[in-house]
Amino acid sequence: MRLFLTMMAMVLLVSCSGGGSLPFSDYLPTFGKSLPPVTDGQYTLGAGDQLQITVFGEPELSGQFAVENDGVISFPLLGDVPAAGLTITGLSQRVSAMLQQGFVNNPQLSISVLNYRPFFILGEVNAPGSFPYESGMRMLNAVALAGGYSYRAKEDDFIIRRGEREYRANETTIVLPGDIIRVQERWF
Repeated sequence: MRLFLTMMAMVLLVSCSGGGSLPFSDYLPTFGKSLPPVTDGQYTLGAGDQLQITVFGEPELSGQFAVENDGVISFPLLGDVPAAGLTITGLSQRVSAMLQQGFVNNPQLSISVLNYRPFFILGEVNAPGSFPYESGMRMLNAVALAGGYSYRAKEDDFIIRRGEREYRANETTIVLPGDIIRVQERWF
C-alpha cells in the first residue's frame, strides 16, 4: 500500500509541476521485467575482465591485457583502446581497424577472456561481497559462495542489477560477470 501511495504522489507531483511529459510507466521500477536471454556472443566486456589477445605473426603485439576501470586496454602501438561495452567480436574489429592504420597489413586477431570480472552479492546472505565468476553459475551457486542465506532471507526473491537495469530473479537465474545481486529480506 505504501508503494502505491508513493507512486500516486509522484504522478501528482509531476503532473502539477508541468513536467508531466514522461509517461507514468517511466516512473515504475524496471524490476519485475523478465531478464533478457543470455548468449555467449552478447557478453560485453567491462572493467576487471582479463583478456588474451593474439595478433598472428606479431608476437610483440600479443599478450594479456586488462580492461581498466576507465574501460580501456593499453595496447602496444595503439595506446588506450576503448573496450568496455564491446563484445569480443566488436573489440577484435576495433583493434584490427586500428592496426590497419599503418601498423600491420591485414591483421588477424584472436581474443579470449582469461578471467571474467567478479559479481557482487548483497543483502540477506551470511558473507556479502564480491566473488569470482564461474561459467554457468546460477543464483543458488552465488548464495552458496556468500555463505548461504541469513535467517531473515526471503529465499525465493532476488533483485539483480545488470548494467543500468534491475530485474527480479529466482534461484535458477544465470549469473553474469559484473552482476549485483541483492537477496531480499522477508517481513515475517
